[in-house]
Amino acid sequence: MYKAGVLGCGLIGSIMAKTLAALPDFDVTVTDLSESALASIEGTPGLSTRKTDLSDPAKVQAFASEFDIVLGALPSRFGLAALEAVIRARKPYCDISFMPEDATSLDPLAKEFGVTAIVDCGVSPGLSNMMVAYGASQLDEAKKAVIYVGGLPINRAWPYEYKAPFAPSDVIEEYTRPARLVENGMVIERPALSEPELIDFPRAGTLEAFNTDGLRSLLGTIKIPDMREKTLRYPGHIELMRVLRETGLFSKEPIEVGGAMVRPLDVTSKLLFPMWKLQPTEREFTVLRVAVEGIKDGVNTRYSYDLYDEYDEGKSNSSMARTTAFPNIIAAQLVAAGKINQPGVLPPELIATKPGLFDHFVTELANTGVKIQSKIEQLATPVNS
Repeated sequence: MYKAGVLGCGLIGSIMAKTLAALPDFDVTVTDLSESALASIEGTPGLSTRKTDLSDPAKVQAFASEFDIVLGALPSRFGLAALEAVIRARKPYCDISFMPEDATSLDPLAKEFGVTAIVDCGVSPGLSNMMVAYGASQLDEAKKAVIYVGGLPINRAWPYEYKAPFAPSDVIEEYTRPARLVENGMVIERPALSEPELIDFPRAGTLEAFNTDGLRSLLGTIKIPDMREKTLRYPGHIELMRVLRETGLFSKEPIEVGGAMVRPLDVTSKLLFPMWKLQPTEREFTVLRVAVEGIKDGVNTRYSYDLYDEYDEGKSNSSMARTTAFPNIIAAQLVAAGKINQPGVLPPELIATKPGLFDHFVTELANTGVKIQSKIEQLATPVNS
């Protein structure tokens, strides 16, 4: 029996906790500061709840010290501090936090403490990293990789046609944080929301894509001369976000209003987030497409991976939440069982090329109903043309 602790009981953390608790070899405790979030899953067999202020690293470390494996599902602003706290508790960790800092900066500390910490292990980053790494490993020479990912409501309600299945503050980061890409082997930056394009997906329809800063660890771990990540929204969303951003409504710099100093971002968040709140039974979908191109046996070849998933009505689970939670749960099972035990801070791409592990993730996800379709194509034109 493994004792597992889950940090955070939001949409994603609650799925992690309930899913692990349903397994016969896990005893699970989930912790959060929100009493209402904890109350929503109380009474689940094999699951205990505890109230903790997870903004306090000392309390995170104390909580983590009680468990065999710890899973993280916290907003990005708590990500790095929580990672360090769990490492200092000398406990293995699997995390999905989209922290703005470089998680691998704590790699020396994790190695010093003998801790295995898998970070960014959601859908994207997470599965997308694994797909890029695995696809590249199948080629003799990888030349290009592109990631398209998005989570959207099925009901396109005016004015935003969007709902946030995770912390909305992290969504706004996608509209303001410069996107790091790789072009001609060099890491470059493009503005957020840049280089829009329309793409047709078989079940999702026509979506618009824009550059986002989702390559993260791939920038340093995978040597592909052309790489980028793009986020997907319904057509028209980019222009709306540009208007808000250029008006200054996403600014963190305080301005004076009626004698008080306020951050425009705080006002925007207060007004915007209720409109973006994903309701408990609201149907939505996740779409992920990763394509890796290069040379295989002298032929220009593309390896592509497609995931399309919808809201799980049977368990009332958001698609984006479950497709983010499940890869982290699979990683935690592997770590707890000692099948991944390399000390250090490990992004997902570093485990994807270990023999059998990528196929294991694909199989286990399929068992939950999250299916990945793969395809190999020979290209008529050169990859870089």
